[in-house]
Amino acid sequence: MSIKSCPLNRDQLEELTKEYPTPFHLYDESAIRANARALKAAFEWNPGFKEYFAVKAAPNPYLMRVLQSEGFGADCSSLPELILSERVGISGEDIIFTSNDTPTHEFVRAVELGAIINLDDISHIPVLESCAGIPELVCFRYNPGALKGGNAIIGHPEEAKYGFTRDQLFEGYRVLRDKGVKRFGLHTMVASNELDATYFIETARILFDLVVELSAELGIDFEFVNIGGGIGIPYRPEEDGVDLSVVGEGIRVLYEKAGFASLDVRMECGRMVTGPFGYLVSRVLHKKNTYKQFVGLDSCMTNLMRPALYGAYHHITVAGKENAAHDVVCDVTGSLCENNDKFAIDRALPEMDVGDFVVIYDAGAHGHAMGFNYNGKLRSAELLLREDGSVVLIRRAERVDDYFATLDFEGLTAGSWFS
Repeated sequence: MSIKSCPLNRDQLEELTKEYPTPFHLYDESAIRANARALKAAFEWNPGFKEYFAVKAAPNPYLMRVLQSEGFGADCSSLPELILSERVGISGEDIIFTSNDTPTHEFVRAVELGAIINLDDISHIPVLESCAGIPELVCFRYNPGALKGGNAIIGHPEEAKYGFTRDQLFEGYRVLRDKGVKRFGLHTMVASNELDATYFIETARILFDLVVELSAELGIDFEFVNIGGGIGIPYRPEEDGVDLSVVGEGIRVLYEKAGFASLDVRMECGRMVTGPFGYLVSRVLHKKNTYKQFVGLDSCMTNLMRPALYGAYHHITVAGKENAAHDVVCDVTGSLCENNDKFAIDRALPEMDVGDFVVIYDAGAHGHAMGFNYNGKLRSAELLLREDGSVVLIRRAERVDDYFATLDFEGLTAGSWFS
């Protein structure tokens, strides 16, 4: 069972809001660093182990710089993510570019940066060759189909849009071999937010077996296998997180049994790296009592979409009332013109007053990153709690001018639109 608490108490939050009004996302640097080190420690038996942080989870350069200093690379899936990584100082083979339905100009930029290209489909081989050339190191994404179960978020592998079939892998690597490619990687990613440690061990076994077969049949050597990400976090207090040491040890046993000499193990976790150490901090704006009780916040699904999108649970506490009786059953809502704009439904919480701080947990991944501007809502600020206890702004809140920045109001009067 996980014990959830915010790193700042009510008085500290009150002081912080004198400079940074709610809502905002708050990240805990010390906890993120400790977690990053725990992941590396679980695989210290593999000298070439590398974690590529999934930029989509928390695309903020300050967080990426923290993780870069811990030895992490970047897992990118779009041109802006590539550029963001470059501007942080991550380039070359510290980037893996795993995309799908990829525009050619994004392949070009990834190759220019020296990123590892992880192709999603066999038809992308000639596309890559024609637009950017075939680099010296190429990886394929494997979709094991019914061989491997998925989960509720990512779906069944055989229904997913991602990856090569087994037969396509053999054909694709044969094509690359014949084109003179000497360096190869193999990747898969078939689950998201998975809490069963054995899932990842089994994923590694599937890839290890494939590497042995592909190497024997095609006469090629693999530099690495990337077992993807997907390690879940305990959103509910009664859940246990994944024991990284169990994952690492289980994979080590399979690795040694396969007899590999220098095969690198790599991962691309995002959620488990920053997710538990980000908090959405809001204030109570209104209370409403009709057919049921509602507590309305100054944040909405613009700031955290997961509950509305997936029906996902996020733990909630009221700062200063953590130990009060949870005897009020209510819906915790935002202000969008969408009835699913709710952070919690029929949740037992302490009696809340207008102005109370509400802390929503595990918002450090796929939180701010999934923000949007429906209803003219503006995305909130991001703050980083540094190791020395100071708090710094790492992304300012959007302003109304930002919302209007891509509109051409002058064009309305320049022509004869309404004459």
